[in-house]
Amino acid sequence: MQHNNSHTNTQDPASAPRGPRRGRYLPLVAAVMLVIAVADQAIKQLMVSWLEPGDQVPLIGDWFRFYLLFNPGAAFSMGQNSTWLFTTIQLAFVVGALLYAPRLTSRFEAIGLAMIAGGALGNLIDRLFRDPGFWFGHVVDYISVGSFAVFNLADACITVGTALFALAVLTSDHKEAPHAG
Repeated sequence: MQHNNSHTNTQDPASAPRGPRRGRYLPLVAAVMLVIAVADQAIKQLMVSWLEPGDQVPLIGDWFRFYLLFNPGAAFSMGQNSTWLFTTIQLAFVVGALLYAPRLTSRFEAIGLAMIAGGALGNLIDRLFRDPGFWFGHVVDYISVGSFAVFNLADACITVGTALFALAVLTSDHKEAPHAG
């Protein structure tokens, strides 16, 4: 009977204690941002080619419908004379999210931040390249629910991403090293 008594001093990487690894979520953040921005722009282009401004297409009675409009402001069309400010804020947020992404230590924080930044990027593209001109473009909105503001996929991603990011931050202990104990 032969026994293998040789033991190695190397530890199986899967069983090693795992602390947060900085920088590992940057590719995830960038990928999710791009997917959201591309999907947002594709849907906006479809809506612009399909509907005329002010057209309504009921989907669930009058409660949920497509309704095309071009928004120079923010939510609820507030700040219509501050388009340049929203453009600047969105650009700063997109760049800031990419710079902050290497510091993230949670997948849910990363996805939440990426959703917010992806939505900001989708709307930023409108502000940079749609009429009435560069930096002052109007955002394409097309989803109307009840008497709520008209919004788009980018806006929905910003809202859901904000909730996810806040929940992830509030439920995370943000330890830099594994807890010894």
